[in-house]
Amino acid sequence: MTVQFGVDTFGDVSVGPDGRRLGYAEVIRNVVDQAVLAEEVGLDAFGVGEHHRDDFAVSAPEIVLAAVAGRTTRIRLGTAVTVLSSDDPVRVFERFATLDAVSGGRAEIILGRGSFTESFPLFGYDLADYDRLFAEKADLMAHLLTEDAVTWEGTVRPPLKEQHVYPKTESGRITTWIGVGGSPESVVRAAQYGFPLVLAIIGGAPERFAPYVELYHRALKEFGRDPLPVAVHSPGFVAATDAEAVDTLWPHARAMLTRIGRERGWPPPNRQRFEADIAEGAWHVGSPETVAAKVAATVRALGVQRFDLKYSHGTLPHEAQLEAIRLYGTEVLPRVRDLLT
Repeated sequence: MTVQFGVDTFGDVSVGPDGRRLGYAEVIRNVVDQAVLAEEVGLDAFGVGEHHRDDFAVSAPEIVLAAVAGRTTRIRLGTAVTVLSSDDPVRVFERFATLDAVSGGRAEIILGRGSFTESFPLFGYDLADYDRLFAEKADLMAHLLTEDAVTWEGTVRPPLKEQHVYPKTESGRITTWIGVGGSPESVVRAAQYGFPLVLAIIGGAPERFAPYVELYHRALKEFGRDPLPVAVHSPGFVAATDAEAVDTLWPHARAMLTRIGRERGWPPPNRQRFEADIAEGAWHVGSPETVAAKVAATVRALGVQRFDLKYSHGTLPHEAQLEAIRLYGTEVLPRVRDLLT
């Protein structure tokens, strides 16, 4: 089994050694440094999410990735995710085709609806059109990725007739995935348009997502498409020991989960529940040995071709994030590969 391994960040606004909140510019520069380290320790991919709120610094991931491209040579550079519903697919294609050029063909796009909705009012979209916006724009994106002249008509933007979009890429196609959080309809849509699938597993036991993988492969066959890869995006953190990992991560994860829970009506998190999610759920947290065992178990249970660890969480300091990346590349992944063989 050939499996790739990456790391993802949302550019969470973190704190410095003195506990003070960092400025957005410093957080963005730290993200670039984290990506450089990810390549140095042998990771295959680095992803940056898109958000439009005050607890995340990155609203234009492709620009951050272009900065990373100038300091790296090998690592794949993608998004986690690009919020297609509130963007223009033509501009998305143009920006990532440009990133593909400056990076020497390393650009990737992960298209998604986005788990936060701040971009909709920001760019003048109605949340009542949530499903229609993504469905139509995913359809247009599938046309654009062929890099041929595009003729397309829908209801969410002006039509195109025999329109070419530039620049063209050297390979002829940008690697583009669809990120899914648990909707069977989205899984089938990814297969329908021939997009590889990313499962965002952020809660519950990873093995419960196996039916989605089976549905995706079955849908590909029914649509007459060749097999395509499936990836997992899941939260995690690595430290020298299990206790150190949990003790370091918990206060920062608690602050993040408390804020999101308050916005969405969830109960406040508690450490007992958090440790249960680490032991049995989606969080891949602990020593290199512990995280390697859990990552390998997730890959085996789902039969995926890529695993991306989301290593940034709330106000977790830059130094702790760097150490997690270092341990993940140098100690976790060799163990994972041994376990998988």
